[in-house]
Amino acid sequence: MKKTITLSSVIAPTFYGVHESLTKGSHTHYWMKGGRGSGKSSFISIEIILGMMQDENANAVVLRKVAANLKDSVFAQLMWAVEVLGAEDEWESRISNMEMIYKRTGQKIIFKGADQPRKIKSAKFQKGYAKYIWYEEADEFLGIDEIRTINQSLMRGGEIFSVFYSYNPPKSLKSWVNCEALEKREDKLLHHSTYLDMPKEWLGSQFLAEAEYMKEKKPEAYRHEYLGEATGTGGEVFHNLVLREISEEECREFDRISRGLDWGYAVDPLHYTVNHYDSTRRRLYIFFEIHKVGISNRLLAGEIKKEQDGSQTVVCDSAEPKSIAELREYGIDAVPAKKGPDSVAYGMKWLQDLEEIVIDPVRCPATAREFVGYELERDGQGGWKAKYPDRNNHAIDAVRYSREGDMRPVRIW
Repeated sequence: MKKTITLSSVIAPTFYGVHESLTKGSHTHYWMKGGRGSGKSSFISIEIILGMMQDENANAVVLRKVAANLKDSVFAQLMWAVEVLGAEDEWESRISNMEMIYKRTGQKIIFKGADQPRKIKSAKFQKGYAKYIWYEEADEFLGIDEIRTINQSLMRGGEIFSVFYSYNPPKSLKSWVNCEALEKREDKLLHHSTYLDMPKEWLGSQFLAEAEYMKEKKPEAYRHEYLGEATGTGGEVFHNLVLREISEEECREFDRISRGLDWGYAVDPLHYTVNHYDSTRRRLYIFFEIHKVGISNRLLAGEIKKEQDGSQTVVCDSAEPKSIAELREYGIDAVPAKKGPDSVAYGMKWLQDLEEIVIDPVRCPATAREFVGYELERDGQGGWKAKYPDRNNHAIDAVRYSREGDMRPVRIW
């Protein structure tokens, strides 16, 4: 490089921990979310350029869902990074081929659109491998299955990979990318930044003025567009969710534990839940689940016995009396839910009225996905249907069954 570059001059402090992880190779998948001016794309572009100049076997593949969007977004962003690092003479940019070349070694950054999958599979390098993969505007992709397929094509020939997923969280909590953020993996790092984390001089006075105007006049739009929050569509059923780790120390103190079971049907999953209810503070803690498709009652009984000794009561959906009888034969104290007229609506309102529903997304990922993504159906006239939809609610039903004893004293049916 022609000039000395310090870390603080090109990377905002909020990204120092991510930079350290990249330097040490601590993670493989980096989910970078945030709103306008959050610096995530600038950070990623800096890291790719620096990383390639320090590792002669490192190449990069940068992707957008639509190839036509590459030139004015990620291509321009990486050219900016080269300029900021004072390395213009060391890099060649070929807009016609949509690639950038590090002259000294011939390493390449190639740009691809997911609307041309064959071209992604044909990504080849003269030397080295695709150490860096960047999905810009990741929420535009069709889902994690599409991204996984691309990764399987690109993540070959090397030991260390850094895969970036940058996105502004969609409004809907059940958007695939927001749900994916709840999935925990040891090789995954999730980072959320906002414009408030950036040095003011990097953004400029006009940007800040626009943000303040939006904050005052349209606070919900401000939260979504500038703070990168998934504010919801308005049809979410549960507004009292808290997703966090529930520690072993907390679990040892739980003394009002209940268990519930919703049966699976054909391709629908069976769901078993274990939770604790703090009636004084009106908080429900959900800390264990079994969520499986096609499991036999015998195997299910074995899974339940791993969690308990079989003497604790499991309140089951009463629609399957034969399955309840089978579980009892296998040593599980299974009993049918007592249900009743309007039991679904009452149980849902009981859950909604709790101060908090605390869910551990590591221990209970399926429960977290369901509760977060559960929405009313639209009525076709800009509003919402009053009835709770009977789909994607296996965990919710299991929790309702498990706590019916707490609801019974004040039941209205």
